[in-house]
Amino acid sequence: MAKPLTDQDKRKQISVRGLAGVENVTDLKTNFNRHLHFTLVKDRNVATKRDYYFALANTVRDFLVGRWIRTQQHYYEKDPKRVYYLSLEFYMGRTLQNTMVNLALENACDEATYQLGLDMEELQDIEEDAGLGNGGLGRLAACFLDSMASLGLAAYGYGIRYEFGIFNQKIVDGWQVEEADDWLRYGNPWEKARPEYMRPVHYYGRVEHTDEGVKWVDTQVVLALPYDTPVPGYRNNIVNTMRLWSAKAPCDFNLKDFNVGGYIQAVLDRNLAENISRVLYPNDNFFEGKELRLKQEYFVVAATLQDIIRRFKASKFGSTEFVRLDLSTLPEKVAIQLNDTHPALAIPELMRTLVDIEKLSWDKAWDIVVRTCAYTNHTVLPEALERWPVDLFQNLLPRHLEIIYEINSRHMERISKLYPGDLDRLRRMSLIEEGDSKKINMAHLCIVGSHAVNGVARIHSEIIKDTVFKDFYETDPEKFQNKTNGITPRRWLVMCNPGLAEVIAERIGEEYIRDLDQLKQLLEFVDDDTFIRDVAKVKQENKMKFAAHLEEQYKVKINPNSMFDVQVKRIHEYKRQLLNCLHIITLYNRIKKEPKKAWTPRTIMIGGKAAPGYHTAKMIIKLITSIGDIVNNDPVVGDRLKVIYLENYRVTLAEKVIPASDLSEQISTAGTEASGTGNMKFMLNGALTIGTMDGANVEMAEEAGEENLFIFGMRVPDVEAMDKKGYDAASYYNRLPELKQAMDQISGGFFSPREPDLFKDLVSMLMQHDRFKVFADYEAYIKCQDRVSALYKDPKAWTKMVIHNIAGCGKFSSDRTISQYAREIWGMEPSLEKIAAPDDPR
Repeated sequence: MAKPLTDQDKRKQISVRGLAGVENVTDLKTNFNRHLHFTLVKDRNVATKRDYYFALANTVRDFLVGRWIRTQQHYYEKDPKRVYYLSLEFYMGRTLQNTMVNLALENACDEATYQLGLDMEELQDIEEDAGLGNGGLGRLAACFLDSMASLGLAAYGYGIRYEFGIFNQKIVDGWQVEEADDWLRYGNPWEKARPEYMRPVHYYGRVEHTDEGVKWVDTQVVLALPYDTPVPGYRNNIVNTMRLWSAKAPCDFNLKDFNVGGYIQAVLDRNLAENISRVLYPNDNFFEGKELRLKQEYFVVAATLQDIIRRFKASKFGSTEFVRLDLSTLPEKVAIQLNDTHPALAIPELMRTLVDIEKLSWDKAWDIVVRTCAYTNHTVLPEALERWPVDLFQNLLPRHLEIIYEINSRHMERISKLYPGDLDRLRRMSLIEEGDSKKINMAHLCIVGSHAVNGVARIHSEIIKDTVFKDFYETDPEKFQNKTNGITPRRWLVMCNPGLAEVIAERIGEEYIRDLDQLKQLLEFVDDDTFIRDVAKVKQENKMKFAAHLEEQYKVKINPNSMFDVQVKRIHEYKRQLLNCLHIITLYNRIKKEPKKAWTPRTIMIGGKAAPGYHTAKMIIKLITSIGDIVNNDPVVGDRLKVIYLENYRVTLAEKVIPASDLSEQISTAGTEASGTGNMKFMLNGALTIGTMDGANVEMAEEAGEENLFIFGMRVPDVEAMDKKGYDAASYYNRLPELKQAMDQISGGFFSPREPDLFKDLVSMLMQHDRFKVFADYEAYIKCQDRVSALYKDPKAWTKMVIHNIAGCGKFSSDRTISQYAREIWGMEPSLEKIAAPDDPR
């Protein structure tokens, strides 16, 4: 069995981590000690690990700052078109190691810390995750920032600096318990407050129509304070900016109450304003129509648009006389990408700015808005689509409501001319949904106000055109595009799996890191015994390391030769963790029935957070942990089957578990997962996929060859046919003895002996109203899992399939995705050109 690498081995390893030149190491040690000295008010000898982490972070940040300043000067001199990526979520994870990888400093830092008697991995573990996102959408935004910088695009990420990110999950007695994620409690060495760019954001008030135009008056003002985080490209000396806004109360906020002696209350009320950036809503694929959420959405949009227009007007660096006053050229210089409907208010807010403040005519302003904005759709689940009550708008954003009504009125006029007499179509396409209470359909607003609308995988983009937005597609087919998601190979290979990155670099060179299509060259080595052995050895080392981590965390003995079968993602009915549960129970029952048979050993790991208010998802977690309690403590089963619930799944845990996984579970009901990006991370790190033909799985099967994935179950047309015919869960229950046995065990209390009825809600959901048709795919899934077990017994055949998968990953780089956005939506050209480093002559 392969031994895990020692620190010494790691230090000898790898060109892809950057060269540890002697002068670099000496400089780093000097700077580290300087930072430590100034960070510490106390005696140098009693520095804590956290002090050392901050000293190292500040040392690495020094390398960023010069490049950051030079990049921004470069943009001002060149005056390129700029892209603004607006997202309510940026799920960044940790920054230190990623920065070292992108600046080629990792080996030098490793050597420097080693010489100082410190362990770099221990220091990295002190950094808090920046968990400002829920799942796929927020992590995609983070990958996109990396790719935009690596492709030399003048790009800015804009969002909210939540004081509390996605909650920390504790599993207590098998139940999820949420704890606040106070990620800023020790400070954040990667951000820089920019109070000079503070902007006012208005709420409430009323609208006056005067001879001079429309005025929004008597508003409440909240200030938006920007914090900038540098985003380094991969070894090209370009450092872009992510700007996150924090809410501050203005000095005079409510202090008029002081006159009546309410001074203390007035100061305390400042919290009401500052609550806007307090906490991230922990919902994934579920719309919660709360006033605070709408305030957050407007907050980021209003502050960002002021910033965009300020930068557009004063584009020439250091020039006071050159000011652009003609806003008609805005679309030539600015692209705004809306990451889902959360920043949809950018459309009416830009209209308000152009019409009310800049005094443009409606038609001219509307032309600018549509040419500037583009919209990415991330889901077709009806419960996820944002529909805001008109009453809430009327109170909070009265001027925006007027603008949305005007947009809708002109839109309806156009549709009635195109389709005279088709009242049903008018109703379906309206931005305002009639009903018990009127609601604004934000997706419709985004489509009407954008020049491009894209889905995030080919199958998803087709579903959008065929179903959810069919009327809009028929009216403006040229707007609709597909942009299949991708992941950054820097974080998701070079950083989290250096062993594999190096094995690949030894065969095909390092250029693949910025051009992932080059992985196709690995097909030449698919029969090369040495390469097969090297790939398998890296996987085994990663498994040993992760097994040690699990034993430490969970006190469970893991068999590192077992298949690591992993499903990590948000807990949601559509992702079908319940199907996985039924497989575990089936496997368990089979082992109990024939204990002497040579079963393929498996360690099944499931992880992910459930939205705090999502009862079914929380019950699913309890079911998984309850199954684990029975299975893991059954002496007959031994180490042939173990079930682990991975607590508090987040970016940092993903970076550990994905390189160690053998099998990746991507088993959503066909037509429900828009894309998936976890599936791509597993594929790139040498795990095989068991999955349905859903989201990006379809394109993964195309790139690697369908024979190299374990594809099962209904396809989209089958699901649609079943919806028409009606889904009858009982027929499967009665026909499939193993399914019946598993369900009877769950409902009879076998996994919850103290509370036999504990899972009755889950059982009744599966039997009576399962929208995601778990039983319909059960039989195909179990058969497919049997094929997986059989192949795992042949390590060479397994690893050859792994190599086919890695070789097919090129398409799933976020560099490819961003190049397509740039050329086909933003009208920009990516570039691999390096700019001069700060210490190079210009």
